Amino acid sequence: MHPTISGFEHRRVTVADGVTLSAAVAGSGSPVVLLHGFPQTHLMWRHVAADLAADHTVICPDLRGYGDSDKPADTDGTAYSKRTMAADVVALARALGHERFALAGHDRGALVAVRAGLDHPGTVTHLAALDVLPTLDMWDVMRGVSAAVGFHLYLMAQPPGLPERLIGASPDAFFGHFLDAWTRDPDAIPAQVRAAYLRASREAVPSIVADYRASAGIDVAHDRADRAAGATLRMPVSVLQQDWGAALGYDAAALWRAWAPDLEHRTVTCGHFMAEEAPTEVVAALRALLAR
Repeated sequence: MHPTISGFEHRRVTVADGVTLSAAVAGSGSPVVLLHGFPQTHLMWRHVAADLAADHTVICPDLRGYGDSDKPADTDGTAYSKRTMAADVVALARALGHERFALAGHDRGALVAVRAGLDHPGTVTHLAALDVLPTLDMWDVMRGVSAAVGFHLYLMAQPPGLPERLIGASPDAFFGHFLDAWTRDPDAIPAQVRAAYLRASREAVPSIVADYRASAGIDVAHDRADRAAGATLRMPVSVLQQDWGAALGYDAAALWRAWAPDLEHRTVTCGHFMAEEAPTEVVAALRALLAR
């Protein structure tokens, strides 16, 4: 088993046929679910979760395909759609006794959170997304040589076979690259935590690739259908992200506002792994969101 958050109880919960999620749970009060990103596990929330657990029930799962959660084979391209992964999260919260909950996600977890908010508007009361754009917008802004920063998106979008072989040949070099390149404060991810992320990712290459592959296929189709239907996130939404708009030439707040009319958008000065690099800032933003 991979490391979990100190003081949290480890739970295993069946959320779909043959799929069990691993989750760390603590606290009492209104529920908040925290979803991790790539290439990490729920452990990335260790600072934020401990603070929120003082007055909330905090649920930190490993997403399907990551960490200690089950990693079903993707036989038809839907097993790692964000719609499927969002349904996991709703089922997890319900199994733990929560019909409605606030939801925050970082990176891949933020894409799952957005899909949960669109698909389950009566269930998600508040939504926070850390350092992503919605899938459809992400692909639209990746142009020219500046898109090289997202090379992994294109690699893992390839048909099954080659990406898994290439990444599997040197997984620590691949996943470690992102842990290093996306962090402004290396001390924010101590050696033992970095080792835990690398081991968890090394053990999950096919499912991580499947998660990304879905974002170049079925997730785009779902987003396009929602955009055509005029669907938006009805709950209060907070977005924290690095100033990618300045780097890649787009208005991040405007892109988000098209999906989230009740939006609080702010840029941060820390690196990508903001829940570890700037936990106080993240906690303040989440508490402000929950008060809206």
